[in-house]
Amino acid sequence: MSQVLHAVKKPAWVDEFKAFIMRGNVVDLAVGVVIGAAFTGIVGSLVKDILTPFIGLLTGGVDFSNLFFTLKGPVEPTLADAIKAGAVTINYGVFLNTVFNFVIVAFAIFWMVRLISKLHRAPPPPVAAPTATEALLAEIRDLLKAGQAPLALPESQRKLTADN
Repeated sequence: MSQVLHAVKKPAWVDEFKAFIMRGNVVDLAVGVVIGAAFTGIVGSLVKDILTPFIGLLTGGVDFSNLFFTLKGPVEPTLADAIKAGAVTINYGVFLNTVFNFVIVAFAIFWMVRLISKLHRAPPPPVAAPTATEALLAEIRDLLKAGQAPLALPESQRKLTADN
């Protein structure tokens, strides 16, 4: 019996997928997502561990994470106790903390982008070389400034004029 080996042909979409993944935008986006996740963790710690205690101190020791309404079930003094008891709650304090985190993340990203924009300025566009007509006009202008007669053309131009 002869064995026939069939080559496994890869689907056409595999090459398209490789081209898509290796594009610069996709790689940049992936790096941005990873850095953004790490940055969010840092800002979350900044809010929870540093700023929220100060805000709590300014507001008389209010713990935002324990601000909630009990809709159904036993009324408990803390959100953790209410959740353990199976109460249905609206956790507006947790929502306020999330909004506060978002504002701080947005503020921090704003300042980071602003700083990067100031550090990285686009180079000025290169000055284009003058065209042949512009060079001729500049030469004529320079001759006129030098006080030479307007008909005193350079040698290269005299030949052109004599041929016509």
